[in-house]
Amino acid sequence: MNIHRTALPALLLALSAAPAQAASSIDLSVLGRIIPTACTPLLSAGGVIDYGKISHQDLNLEQGTRLPVKTLQISIDCNAPSRYALRMRDNRDGSATVNSEIYYGLGFDHSGNRLGLYSMSFDPRQTQADTIASIYGTESTTGGVAWRTANLNPIDIGANSYLGFTDIEGSVAGPSAIGTLTGTVSIHTVISARRNLDLSVDTPLDGSATLEVVYL
Repeated sequence: MNIHRTALPALLLALSAAPAQAASSIDLSVLGRIIPTACTPLLSAGGVIDYGKISHQDLNLEQGTRLPVKTLQISIDCNAPSRYALRMRDNRDGSATVNSEIYYGLGFDHSGNRLGLYSMSFDPRQTQADTIASIYGTESTTGGVAWRTANLNPIDIGANSYLGFTDIEGSVAGPSAIGTLTGTVSIHTVISARRNLDLSVDTPLDGSATLEVVYL
């Protein structure tokens, strides 16, 4: 009997030292939060920039042609002061002549050549928010984890980085909670060099992008 009593603890010790079996399953969690806040962005002129008819003879042969800078009025109205940022998605992805998140494409010509690009910039000096005396721009390239020092420099809105506004100059804490924001945005457009395009037929500029509000 004594032999069996000493053998049982030894057996349990050996089992506990055996390597654990790998699990055949893993859990998936779907997270998020639904908030009562809603912010609505609006652009003047229905968000349309129209350069009208442009003769191919007015385009530079060897280098891109810069078209006149156009402006639109923008407003973002929230049902309560909210922390948010802006970004823009290119609906003509792959047609910009420069590969950068701040440039958006104008579509393609009859032969599939890229027509050019445009960008849209915000100037904090031309931006007002609620009753704040001065508004400063800030930007995050890390999805809102870290923010650039807030200042008055114009900022091009990107497809991947976040653009926000704060009432604290020099802050790195990100956007302030804002109820109503209004301002002027500038659109800069460049058509590709004429030698790179097929302009034998009417060629429409076909830029399209979606401005998004990202809640923080």
